[in-house]
Amino acid sequence: MSDLKQITSETEWESILQDSNEQPVFLFKHSTTCPVSANAFKEYQDFSTDLDKYYLIVSENRPVSNQVAEDLEIKHESPQIFLLNGGKAAWNTSHWNITEKNMKEALEANA
Repeated sequence: MSDLKQITSETEWESILQDSNEQPVFLFKHSTTCPVSANAFKEYQDFSTDLDKYYLIVSENRPVSNQVAEDLEIKHESPQIFLLNGGKAAWNTSHWNITEKNMKEALEANA
């Protein structure tokens, strides 16, 4: 199982997006004040994959979160998860749809 890595800068985000050209990666936008996000984050933590898994805490990294929304051309939501492949979001979902089952299916369909 891969470790979760927190991102806190736009430089890290740009690097992750670039890395997705080599191998798919997951990115989770987390709200530390939201119970729905806490549940989704637990699902994300428990999801076992060999891929790199990143997360960002939206309230602490608003500029990074905004850059993700802009670069991927996907409206910001929180919690929100992306499977990045080839420098773009191959899949994304939010809120109660963030489950181990959905992440596994997204991986099978898009990686």
